[in-house]
Amino acid sequence: MPTAFGTCYDPSGARYGVPTYPWRLAPDGLATRRQLRARGLRPGGQPVAAQLMRRNCRRGGVQVAYLYELDRAKKVRPMTPGKWAALAKAMLARRTCPDCQQDAGYCIPTSLGMCVTCAYPEEQRTA
Repeated sequence: MPTAFGTCYDPSGARYGVPTYPWRLAPDGLATRRQLRARGLRPGGQPVAAQLMRRNCRRGGVQVAYLYELDRAKKVRPMTPGKWAALAKAMLARRTCPDCQQDAGYCIPTSLGMCVTCAYPEEQRTA
């Protein structure tokens, strides 16, 4: 086994406390949160069953993805009308400019704190 996989392969869990596998080499029956979500599932409060690990040369460390058992996963809860209304209200608040009080049609950048028209009025006049 190459040395890159050697530090990331611990199926007994002796080194890291949970079974650890190299990236893309997890056994069947385990999935990450994203993989569960793609199947319409969620972890449902179950503990982490295993983890995937790979070295990251750019950041000088390792990347870890936690794995959950597919047979213990639960279905995703459906959105209720109240949740849809709360989400719509939150998105409206993100789109509303605090200066001109108008819906910008896009989420206001946090770096500006206002819509682009209010942040750069000079460029809007010349255009």
